[in-house]
Amino acid sequence: MNFWEKISGSDLTKAMKSYELRANKLPAEYQAAWGEINANLWSHSDFTGRNLIPILDRVLGLLEETAADGQHVHEVLGNDIKGFCLALAGVEGAKNYRDKWREQLNNNIANKLSKKGGLK
Repeated sequence: MNFWEKISGSDLTKAMKSYELRANKLPAEYQAAWGEINANLWSHSDFTGRNLIPILDRVLGLLEETAADGQHVHEVLGNDIKGFCLALAGVEGAKNYRDKWREQLNNNIANKLSKKGGLK
């Protein structure tokens, strides 16, 4: 990835387009599951979303393999897709981007105040 791709996010756009092309080849129930997974995982991304690209690639690979084996999507993912996404993101109660930004802002303010002697 070159500098321009990293700044513009064109690498992410290319990756997501290729994932959508792959997902469109899946059976309908797998496409629906992919849509739910895709929607649920983005709240656990970092600022750029690059941390999710390997996860999305592996999940799509799992869906492709199990569809090729003829398994039902609920056999693979279970009935709780949101729980499956939380497990992928880390642990139950994983922080989303708002939580991360809020924590970072609070830490920055606390550091500034402690440097000025306002917080002891």
